[in-house]
Amino acid sequence: MSSRTTFIATIFTFLALACPMAQAQQAAPAAAPAAPAAPRQEGDYIVKDYKFRTNQTMAEVKLHYTLVGTPIRNAAGKIINGVLVMHGSSNDANQVLAASFFDPLFGPGGPLDSKSYYLIFPDAVGAGKSSKPSDGLHAKFPNYGYEDLVDLEHRLITDGLGIDHLRAVMGISMGGMHTWLWGVRYPDMMDALIPISSLPSKVEGRNLFWRRLLVNAIKSDPEWKDGDYTSPPRGYLAFIPVFDMMIQSPVRMNERLDSIEKADAEVQTVMGGHAKADDANNILFRFSASYDYNPMPELGKIKAPLLNVLFADDELNVVDLGITAGAIPNVAKGQRFILPASPISQGHRTQVQAAQFKDVIAKFVATWPPMAGAAGR
Repeated sequence: MSSRTTFIATIFTFLALACPMAQAQQAAPAAAPAAPAAPRQEGDYIVKDYKFRTNQTMAEVKLHYTLVGTPIRNAAGKIINGVLVMHGSSNDANQVLAASFFDPLFGPGGPLDSKSYYLIFPDAVGAGKSSKPSDGLHAKFPNYGYEDLVDLEHRLITDGLGIDHLRAVMGISMGGMHTWLWGVRYPDMMDALIPISSLPSKVEGRNLFWRRLLVNAIKSDPEWKDGDYTSPPRGYLAFIPVFDMMIQSPVRMNERLDSIEKADAEVQTVMGGHAKADDANNILFRFSASYDYNPMPELGKIKAPLLNVLFADDELNVVDLGITAGAIPNVAKGQRFILPASPISQGHRTQVQAAQFKDVIAKFVATWPPMAGAAGR
């Protein structure tokens, strides 16, 4: 519950206690029954004999996905309400299925309510239950890039799920970067694009530097053993808090860490959480994969309306660099929204606090034309 909600609830409680007559005259309304949850299912799509852009191949590449909602079909039987939602590089689909992101956008009354939209949440290759180095290939896993990941996502949507046009493509951080790529690679494939906490430019500067710090920390760890370790390497974990610092709000950290003891405790918490959460090879491959990302020269190919949501206190995708200010004019129907820093913003982490930016997405969705061709509509 937000501090604002708590404050309002406190005021109403005080008034009720102070005014017993009013309390007696107006009984509390009965709680509304909870809306039934939208149908949810998981599945796997297998791509046979896949050739990556490095010319490496895999006999089978598995993409795991979660579906929420019910498809709406047109008279030809084609699904017309699909929305692809993609996660960031340090997590899997659970990141965008989490209540703090899912409920404001896809819950009852949300701008993309799952009662009206068919939501597709894939685990990118390298993460979650999709194919990844820790499945057995370790460092011999193909060196994939974002272009490969987007190609595989496209195959999942078209060949795996039989959808040839999406209502929208959206994602956060890495998923936002994929959204930009979807726009330039498949410009006729969607009605709208919503890249969140991401820039359409080549990864460089601080963003590139911290990625290479992490990659080199893993590769230089004696316990890594060229990726063929039998017990998880731990030396690189000493760098992980630096990455964690990059995705937090400096103001929030300053409020919270006001002593050496608290800072030391945070370091141990962050290191311990990452040690349990993932495998070093998975991390190495995921944070190396952005090497081929650069949609900037091709932004003119994007046809669909695009809303780029950014955060003023994001230290990872720094608004002050002016990248999107120069890029958006190259997108025919592009616009950007920068959420100002506030007492509740969390830097890059604001991306999963969708209540803070759901209204601007709702306004964007309201401009879309009605879904055409729905059977019986």
